Amino acid sequence: MNETLKGHVVPRIAVLGLGRFGYTLATELAARKAEVIAIDHSPSIVEQIKDDVDLAIRLDTTDELALRSQKIDEVEIAVVAIGGNFESALLTTTILKTMDIPRIICRARTKFHAEIFRRVGADQVIQPEKQTGEELARKLALPHLRDLIPLEEGFSLIELDAPSPFIGKNLVQLKIRETYNLNLVAIMRKAPEVSDQVEEPRRIMNVPHPHDIIHKGDTLFIVGPDTKLAQLPRE
Repeated sequence: MNETLKGHVVPRIAVLGLGRFGYTLATELAARKAEVIAIDHSPSIVEQIKDDVDLAIRLDTTDELALRSQKIDEVEIAVVAIGGNFESALLTTTILKTMDIPRIICRARTKFHAEIFRRVGADQVIQPEKQTGEELARKLALPHLRDLIPLEEGFSLIELDAPSPFIGKNLVQLKIRETYNLNLVAIMRKAPEVSDQVEEPRRIMNVPHPHDIIHKGDTLFIVGPDTKLAQLPRE
């Protein structure tokens, strides 16, 4: 890995395929100071992105010699973001695997494709459309949902405003674990006001105790299976 002047580790990441997903990923990584090599077969796309990343290359990602000539075998992470040609994405993944790249991430359009990528050695497979749809469904089903962090398949940590049926009750009364098979891991609430000059009220986070009472305006952090999280009150 490379290092910045301040000693921070800067990952070197290759993004192969610059469709909407790959292009956005490459530019966002570069904006976050990662060293990005962006690769696509389209000269116009490569020309468009060249000023936003460290290196933009036009080449065939299924050409192993071409990839090695650009030292793609020396990156820490390779993201196969080829969306329109599954055969090309699969062959590219296989070639990257022979290069012993530490981490290979593949974008899959279908569950079937995702399984094939895993079988040929992808370290991680993502399905952006599926994941975006699932996240939107959760937010629509739980209007008070603030944020969601997927932890594993079917298992998440959510941040939500305390629903009205919870307000004024403690954890013993709510029986969140017994009723929903979920764990409330933290409560964040406004700290007592100490000055009228403070524009944003300071918030403090506590690990909940059995007799802590949920207040209106509290933010709850709850972890558990997605199917159980969907059963929380919607009010």
